[in-house]
Amino acid sequence: MSTLVKQIPFDWKQKSILDGRGYHVDIGAFSTPIVGGGNGTAFDQDQPEGVISVPSGTTIIPIRIGVQCQVPLLAADANEVEILIAADIAAAHTANATTPPTSETALKLYVGHPKESLCTCYSASTANSTNPTLGLELAHKVITADKQNTPVTALWGDLELLYEPEVGNLLVGPCALYVYWGGTVATSGFAQIEWLEFLTSDL
Repeated sequence: MSTLVKQIPFDWKQKSILDGRGYHVDIGAFSTPIVGGGNGTAFDQDQPEGVISVPSGTTIIPIRIGVQCQVPLLAADANEVEILIAADIAAAHTANATTPPTSETALKLYVGHPKESLCTCYSASTANSTNPTLGLELAHKVITADKQNTPVTALWGDLELLYEPEVGNLLVGPCALYVYWGGTVATSGFAQIEWLEFLTSDL
């Protein structure tokens, strides 16, 4: 660690980033969102919108996950749309080999640092992968339509979720972090996932 880093009172997250341990993945790009529900509507557990797959020997700490969804016009009472951030704490992600999801690049939060992520990142699964066991829910948001007091042409309002924990979970590989969105109506969205990454043996 450099003399400057030792002198300035950075918090532990910033120090980890300065040590090259911080990474970022975008789900969706610019004005092109990912259609939720595995390119359908309702959640499909084996077709996630975003995945960070953590190999054995690696541990990650999610530090910020932002999800922003585009919901359609209100259609019927009791329609619902939702976002879920969860983890399979027992297995890494196994993608569909015939119709694989989109591979994403783990961008460095310290741009130019030589340390590379050991995780594998995906988005936009549209074919069934090995079904994950979502043993840990990190964040969840649901909104439900109510047309009785709202014009039919009205929007639902915002469907956004920001997961930015003060104390982070340590996800010890093999495991995987999953991000989903969808509902009873087609819902598109974007996400930004950031995490700190360590060799498990260093912790």
